[in-house]
Amino acid sequence: MSNELKLDIPAGVPWIDFTREFDAPVEAVFNAHRDPELVKQWLGPRGYVMEVDRWDFRSGGGYRYVHKTDHGEFGFHGTFHTVRDNDLAIQTFEFEGAPDEVAIEFMRFVDLGNGRCRLEGRSIGRTVEGRDAMVASGMETGMREGYERLDELVAASANA
Repeated sequence: MSNELKLDIPAGVPWIDFTREFDAPVEAVFNAHRDPELVKQWLGPRGYVMEVDRWDFRSGGGYRYVHKTDHGEFGFHGTFHTVRDNDLAIQTFEFEGAPDEVAIEFMRFVDLGNGRCRLEGRSIGRTVEGRDAMVASGMETGMREGYERLDELVAASANA
């Protein structure tokens, strides 16, 4: 795939930076983050089923969802602090299996022109150990596969 996930996981600090380009307009990628019916189709690794309890993608809104697999259920929740259409989302993120390890995440949606965009993000954890545990849990695979699924989703909607 030409649009690879790029992760920067520097040693000794509690954050992760990521970038990922999409062959889709910024509006389509942003909407796929806003609409819970679309989010369910792409967020997380392949083979996971996602149930959304709450998804209020606006400044001051919040979310909770559960990923279900043959290996169990994994819940996540947080608050959307700032959401600006087609530009920025700032949210908290907490895996319910690791309470108190809350991250704050910044996602910028960058219009590259010609129907393309880039997602630029930083996730800042509470501790280096918490960030490292998130990385060791398979986070990279989940992000990579999720963004591949998002590529497929926005391509299918462009061709519809």
